[in-house]
Amino acid sequence: MQVLAYYADTYEEAARTQVVATGERDGAPWVAVEHCLFHPQGGGQPADRGWVAGHEITPVRDHGSGLVVAVASGDEAPPARPALPAFPALSALSALSVGQPVDVRIDLPLRTAHAALHTAGHLIEAAGRAQGWSLAANIHFPGQARIEFTAPCPDPRLDTPEGREEATGALRTEIARAVAENLPVTWEYDAEKRRVVRLGELHAAPCGGTHVRSLGDLAEVVLPTLKVKKGRIRVSYSATHTPRTPRTTHAPHAPHTTHAPHTVYATRTGQASPQARP
Repeated sequence: MQVLAYYADTYEEAARTQVVATGERDGAPWVAVEHCLFHPQGGGQPADRGWVAGHEITPVRDHGSGLVVAVASGDEAPPARPALPAFPALSALSALSVGQPVDVRIDLPLRTAHAALHTAGHLIEAAGRAQGWSLAANIHFPGQARIEFTAPCPDPRLDTPEGREEATGALRTEIARAVAENLPVTWEYDAEKRRVVRLGELHAAPCGGTHVRSLGDLAEVVLPTLKVKKGRIRVSYSATHTPRTPRTTHAPHAPHTTHAPHTVYATRTGQASPQARP
């Protein structure tokens, strides 16, 4: 049985586990491990970068088995070249067998970067809903992160540059307040077996992504002035995680400490908005 450990602990960096299944995907061998640290791409979030037995892998959701499987990084579907030497990483994965103990690890700085972006996206969604808007789409990839809304009722602020800046300022205020309150980020399964992520009592949404422990883990959230395109309100953003000391194999949770100052910025060039807080 595979345990999706990234749900339970975003910050678990490494573990000793065992292989529970092997197979092939598009001609490339894969392995699945029992204690799975690896988040596959999905839900608007990129895949983790990871290693199995020292070999770099990309996690992929295998729909046939339902498992998150580890495929040699960059070689999910290698060309058929039987006359050439085998790919080293592919050969290494092929050599692993069910029941074999293995060490697994993720790129923790990359994981926390993804988690900060994903949590910030939920927070922006909550701020947009407070404006009376409805969620239309989201993406949490670095450099592409944005939340899109529709306005069920006319919002005159969206018709002028000054109004759009006013609306963006309202979002920044809501975000800064929630971060200042350091609301906890928790999850649970609902009656329909969906994983629901909660930002305190502010917001709840079904989600399969990784998240920070509390909103105080967001070092900065950057919102340029929103745009309106084809009837949608587009809020682009970036976010970072507060500096932290990595923790490894199955260590107990470190106590939550006081974080560095947080700022909600008006632009990507670093001019702090009036919502910046000490």
